[in-house]
Amino acid sequence: MRVISGTAKGRPLKAVPGMNTRPTTDKVKEAIFSIIGPYFDGGIVLDLFAGTGGLAIEALSRGMDRAILIDEDRKAIETIRDNVERVGFQSRVEIYRNDAMRALSAMARRGLRFDLVFLDPPYKMKNMDETMLMMQEAGMLNEDAIVVVEHDAKHVYDGRIGRLVNTRRAEYGNIAVSVYRMGDQDSPPAV
Repeated sequence: MRVISGTAKGRPLKAVPGMNTRPTTDKVKEAIFSIIGPYFDGGIVLDLFAGTGGLAIEALSRGMDRAILIDEDRKAIETIRDNVERVGFQSRVEIYRNDAMRALSAMARRGLRFDLVFLDPPYKMKNMDETMLMMQEAGMLNEDAIVVVEHDAKHVYDGRIGRLVNTRRAEYGNIAVSVYRMGDQDSPPAV
């Protein structure tokens, strides 16, 4: 694994030891960023099931200003800290070991709003629609926010979740990536 593009291009990233974390492959990561970017003009990114931190680090490398990375696994948090240090982004990130929903509640209380959100939970979790609704209800998504959900290809999320409209769904073997953008009630979903 490595940073694919931007200011930290080519820097290697560590994987989380053990079998509990499934890192996003470079191929899928490149595909995600070609769909949503490929580069950004500032903003705040949330990586809610951060694992290695690779998606948020890639977003920072490509122009996001700040990132908040959340994971509940101790080994993942250690790996994220190491990877953030490897690319020199320590001053631009906040890293927390916490359950996803508790972390969202804490961030909502802080009044945080995000421009880009990565939701890459364990594939057995199929409730990212509830997570996206909760973030909208708490006012955590900016008007032009993008939410990227990585999930099992057998699972299909609705084309519209609140004001989030699915603009793209792509499959890479047994992995699917669903991209949502904030829209109005008349925006038609792509899928």
